[in-house]
Amino acid sequence: MALPPRTAVTGPAAPAPVRPSRTPAVRTAARRPRGRWLSPAAVNAALALAVLYTLFPLVWLVTAATKDAGGLLAGDALSFEGFDLAGNLSRLATEGGGIYFRWYANSLLYAGAGAALCALICVAAGYAFDKYRFPGKEKLFGAVLLGVLVPTTALALPLYLLASRTGMVNTYWSVLVPVLVNPFGVYLARVFSAGYIPDEALEAARIDGAGELRVFWSIGLRMVAPGLVTVFLFQFTAIWNNFFLPLVMLSDQRLFPVSLGLYAWHGNAHGEPSFYPLVVTGSLLAVIPLIIAFVTLQRHWKAGLAAGSVQ
Repeated sequence: MALPPRTAVTGPAAPAPVRPSRTPAVRTAARRPRGRWLSPAAVNAALALAVLYTLFPLVWLVTAATKDAGGLLAGDALSFEGFDLAGNLSRLATEGGGIYFRWYANSLLYAGAGAALCALICVAAGYAFDKYRFPGKEKLFGAVLLGVLVPTTALALPLYLLASRTGMVNTYWSVLVPVLVNPFGVYLARVFSAGYIPDEALEAARIDGAGELRVFWSIGLRMVAPGLVTVFLFQFTAIWNNFFLPLVMLSDQRLFPVSLGLYAWHGNAHGEPSFYPLVVTGSLLAVIPLIIAFVTLQRHWKAGLAAGSVQ
């Protein structure tokens, strides 16, 4: 007897997937265009304008340094017509017996030595505030922070009176000594010390028999090197651009920094226009040490800022 053919048993048909329809709010948000002021093109245009605004004084300085007094007074400082940079440099080197480069050396001494010693002192003070416990530590640190609120121009007269009592007026020390301590540098150094120097490394060194000075010099100072460079760059820029303190302390032109010397020449330029090219060319040369410092130390400086931002 022949069996009937076997038929496949199938279950109930699965329902077809239903695509959710967009609600009116979703459709409205999808059709809404991005804001014009937040588009990448608008942001890039704003950044380009900021860069041009920042670099324009430097471009003007470069082009103006190639002009003589007539070209500067004629108002065509942004053109390269009448290129005379070599002549301006030669006159700069001979004016006043080459006193400009003495001012330049003075600025390098004030800014280089002052910033290096200030960075070392600030790092040592920040290390002590962070790693040691002593009575009144936080109150003393609060007093240091109050120094950040006091403008340097307000301290110029008291510093002059102190320098006159100690006989340091019109000497190199009258400009060097006041810049050896920076309250903001002490604050930064404490932040860097807390972020870079683990207490375990210091305890291990003490167990091995190292003294506190050896621990700081061999371990703490090496670990906090980015903070040291950051404080050095801030202080180097501040001392190099310092004007009011040398103006109050110094009367001998041989001790002037570049900023004060160029100011004296600019005062003479009102009666003798030939000083204008000297002032502009000297200002161009005065920018070079700052550029070199930031370019050569930017790797440590960026690392230090990144570490300080998370504390």
